[in-house]
Amino acid sequence: MTVADLSIQDRYPTRVGTSPAPIDRVDPTVWPGVDAGPASPEELRAHEIKGFHVVEGMLSPAEVQTYWQELERLTSDPRVRADERTIVERSSDEVRSIFEVHRMSELIAELARDPRVLDRARQILGSDVYVHQSRINYMPGYRGTGFYWHSDFETWHAEDGLPAMRAVSISIALTDNYPFNGGLMIMPGSHRTFVPCAGETPEDNYKSSLKEQRVGVPAEDDITQLAYEHGVEQFTGPAGSALWFDSNCMHASSNNITPYPRSNIFLVFNSVENAPADPFAAPEPRPSFIASRDHAPLTR
Repeated sequence: MTVADLSIQDRYPTRVGTSPAPIDRVDPTVWPGVDAGPASPEELRAHEIKGFHVVEGMLSPAEVQTYWQELERLTSDPRVRADERTIVERSSDEVRSIFEVHRMSELIAELARDPRVLDRARQILGSDVYVHQSRINYMPGYRGTGFYWHSDFETWHAEDGLPAMRAVSISIALTDNYPFNGGLMIMPGSHRTFVPCAGETPEDNYKSSLKEQRVGVPAEDDITQLAYEHGVEQFTGPAGSALWFDSNCMHASSNNITPYPRSNIFLVFNSVENAPADPFAAPEPRPSFIASRDHAPLTR
C-alpha cells in the first residue's frame, strides 16, 4: 500500500467519514509567474471569477477536419481498440475514450505543444507545465452516456497525489456542441469550494470509474447547494471552440440520445511545481497512462 508523504500537507482531505464538510479553496485560480501569452486580461479575469473561459474558433475548420479524421483512424484501429488505454461504453461496447492519446498520435502531441494551447496553460498556472492526462472522448449519437457531477481535482488529489489545485483542462470540440447532445455542464464559481467525498477508494478503482464513477462522487446535498449558489452553464458552440476550466470546477454531462455525436480532445496540464506525490486517499497511484508521473516540462 502507498501512503501519502507526511511532509506534504493534505489541505483537501477527502474520502474520510460519512458526511465531510466542504472546504474553502486556499489556492489561486490564475497563478502569478507568467505574464505573456495568448490569454487576454479579460479572459484571465473571467477564468479567475468563474473558473473557466471559452476560446471560440481556436481551431480552424480545416484543423477540425484533420483532427476528426485522426479520431476516426484511432477508433477504427483494432490495435488501439485492444489497448488498455481505450475505454469502451459499458452498455454498447463502443469506444468511449482513448487515454494518453498524445503519445499515440503525433498530431495531438503537436497540438499539446501548440503555442495557442501550451502558452495559455503556462499563463494560467504561472509556470512550466506537463501533460497530466490526455484523451479523446467520443460520445456517439443515441448511445453516448454522460458523467455524473464531480470535481476532477478530487480524484487527481485522492488517487494521483496532486497536492494543490494547480492544474487546468482544455476541452476542444471536434463536433458542434448543442444544448441537447450531451454537452458539458459546469457551475461557475464552484471552483472556490472543495467538496470532499465519503467512502474509501477500492483497489484498481479506475477500471470501473472510467466507465461509471461511483467513488469520488459528491453528495446530492452538496451538489444542490452549489447549484443554487452558482447556477449551471453549458459549453455549447461550433466545432473548433475550446473550453478551459479549473481542476476543481464542478461539472457533468448528460446522455446523448440525439443523432448528433459529440467528440472532443481533452488535455490536462499540471504545473511542474505541483508534481504528484503519493495518493492522499488511495492504495496506490493510477496507471501512468491515466495520470502521468513524469513532470518534465513540456516544450515546443
